[in-house]
Amino acid sequence: MTRRAAEIRLDALLRTACDVIVARGLANTRTADVAQAAGVSQALVFYHFATKDRMLAEAFAYAVEQDLARLDAVLRSAAPPLTKLRRLVKLYTPAGRPTSWSLWIDGWSESLRTPELEKVSRRLDLRWRQDLATVIAAGVADGTFECADPDGAAWRINAVMDGLAVQLAVHDRVISRRQFSDWVRLVTARELGLDPAQLD
Repeated sequence: MTRRAAEIRLDALLRTACDVIVARGLANTRTADVAQAAGVSQALVFYHFATKDRMLAEAFAYAVEQDLARLDAVLRSAAPPLTKLRRLVKLYTPAGRPTSWSLWIDGWSESLRTPELEKVSRRLDLRWRQDLATVIAAGVADGTFECADPDGAAWRINAVMDGLAVQLAVHDRVISRRQFSDWVRLVTARELGLDPAQLD
C-alpha cells in the first residue's frame, strides 16, 4: 500500500468510525463494527490504530477537528472582536440534529474511563476556551469589551454554554434553542460589559 493510499484509507476509516460512534456510542463501538461498516478487515483497522482506545480517540479528534476548523476560520478572519464573538457563540449553539454535541458529550463521559480519550478531549476542549479568551482579550485591547480577566471570563462563558448545550442535546424540550441563545448572550454580555442586543 502506498503512503497516499494509506492516508486515503485512514481518512475513510475515521469517517466511518465517526458514523458508527454516533450510532452506537463510544462505549459500544468495537473495531469489528467499524471494519464491517467500512467493508474492510479488522486487521486493517488494527494496522491503522493498534488498539480500540486509539481508534476511538483518533475518531473523536477527527470529528471535533471539523468543528475546530470552523472556529479557526473565524479567528483568522479580519473581522473585529465583537463580530468574531457573535460568530463563535453561533458556532457553539447546537443546531438541527446535534451530532457534534452528541459526540462531545459522549467523549466527555467516556474520558472518565479511557485515558487516551481524556487526553484528546482535554486538549481540544482547552483549545476552544483559549481561542475564546483570545477574542475576548482582543476586544478588551481595542476597547470593545470591559473585562479584567479574559481567561476567567472564557471559562465562565464556556461553562454556561456547555451546561445549556448538554440540556439541549440530551433532554428533549427541556429548553429551547431560543432560550439557549438568549441565556448565552445574557451571560456573555454581563462578562464583557455589553448589552445582550449587541450579540444578536
